[in-house]
Amino acid sequence: MSQYRLLHTMLRVFDLDKSLDFYTRLLGMKMLRRTDYEGGRFTLAFVGYGEESDTAVIELTHNWDQAEPYVIGSGYGHIAIGVPDIYGTCETLRAEGAKITREPGPMKHGSTVIAFIEDPDGYKIELIERK
Repeated sequence: MSQYRLLHTMLRVFDLDKSLDFYTRLLGMKMLRRTDYEGGRFTLAFVGYGEESDTAVIELTHNWDQAEPYVIGSGYGHIAIGVPDIYGTCETLRAEGAKITREPGPMKHGSTVIAFIEDPDGYKIELIERK
């Protein structure tokens, strides 16, 4: 077994409160820690489904003086999250105003049932049904 482990994925977010609500309330992650760096004028907030000691998490970086939303680079792909009932999950997310960019259904060239949503900053998140 490798001594290496994925620790986190960092996303720059424009509105930290909106992003925290999305990842914690709508996607069910826990707020693990949050630190404000007054001298650097930024906040780091870590969210995830488990503790950082044994699971990969997401680092939300909020630069206080960012005047415009970030432009997402063409190299970014997506974050993938496993869900037990993709159709029910998408109904709940839609009712909460989440943007569903690909309705749930089987992959074009396979049988895995997936959907895509976007967070408040436009980052793509793939939902994969895992029964």
